[in-house]
Amino acid sequence: MSEQSPLDLAEGDPFGPHNLPYGVFTTADEPDRRRLGVRIGSHVLDAGAAAHALGSPYAGLLAQPSLNPLLAAGRTTWRDVRRAITAWLTVPAHRPDMEPLLHPLGAVTMHLPYEVADYVDFYASEHHATNVGRIFRPDGDALTPNWKHLPIGYHGRSGTVVVSGTDVVRPSGQRKTPADASPVFGPSVKLDIEAEVGFLVGTPSRMGSPVALGDFRDHVFGMFLLNDWSARDIQAWEYVPLGPFLGKSFATSVAAWVTPLEALDAARTAPPARDVEPLPYLDDSEAEEPGGFDVRISVAINGQVVAEPPFATMYWTAAQQLAHMTVNGASLRTGDVYGSGTVSGPEVNQRGSLLELTWNGRDAFELPEGKRTFLEDGDEVTMTAWAPGPDGVRVGFGEVTGRIVPAV
Repeated sequence: MSEQSPLDLAEGDPFGPHNLPYGVFTTADEPDRRRLGVRIGSHVLDAGAAAHALGSPYAGLLAQPSLNPLLAAGRTTWRDVRRAITAWLTVPAHRPDMEPLLHPLGAVTMHLPYEVADYVDFYASEHHATNVGRIFRPDGDALTPNWKHLPIGYHGRSGTVVVSGTDVVRPSGQRKTPADASPVFGPSVKLDIEAEVGFLVGTPSRMGSPVALGDFRDHVFGMFLLNDWSARDIQAWEYVPLGPFLGKSFATSVAAWVTPLEALDAARTAPPARDVEPLPYLDDSEAEEPGGFDVRISVAINGQVVAEPPFATMYWTAAQQLAHMTVNGASLRTGDVYGSGTVSGPEVNQRGSLLELTWNGRDAFELPEGKRTFLEDGDEVTMTAWAPGPDGVRVGFGEVTGRIVPAV
């Protein structure tokens, strides 16, 4: 009996030919040679070698150690390359050429698949923002006056965006509780997560030229899971009067796999109803396609699921976020990353941060290792997700995992 081909996938495999996310990997025999890969089932295809074997005109573009050249090539090329790779993996005549170029996922090392240019993070979930407002302003309005008029965000540190699997060192900094006479310095005692979806920019834009809502697909290549680690005690003390700084900039973890936007057409969904009419540059009421995405996220700590945030509930869409962050003339660069902001739903088990789940430490939750309010050293956080795909199949997202190690 002949051995089963890695291309003979189980029915409904979330990483089938309908998905084909991109990543960058190395092998044990060539640990210094980074290659562009495409995930199919439980294997990764050496995309550059595949293009070379079939004499593809995209061989030079795919034989790169980073996604950035493909990102910069633009939407028409993204579509054509995706169609070509789909054929390579589904046309039976190509199997003899493709099968030797498939590597088991467990036998490769994944790397950050793109060079990050700028990093922006948003605050776009009404449920999350309302919870945070109630925690910190119990006697005032939960939402700030500007919240429903613009997607609030901040610029982060691109140099500390790390790939899934990278350990996260507990950050140290200043913190001050109401009971402290003056600030103290030391490791964060309120280390948190933020379950988010990230967006990867491919095509750049010129400085001084805003990107319109309808141009989202021309600039954004794909999506991935993102964990914006947050030191809540450091953040609370430094937050006034400016925005996030050291409480956020120590690490942001991203998945090793980027799912192309084309793979998520079936996951498009209308955003929640808005009770404030946005200004014209953010008005998507006449958009050609719905701006939301139905992505179901699961957050686990040490293997136990603690939350299942629904991305479909996000008030501000990725297209609106892109339009807003360029409306002042700021330019896009290939490799820009922006995060959705914490994803939270209306139910307690849909809250995408421990700040909300524990109500700032008031309500502990149980793990097999004991009770938690915020993360302890040794805790491992894993986020997974899926979205509806064509004909009822699921589109899987690459997981994002990080383990907390003690402060230095």
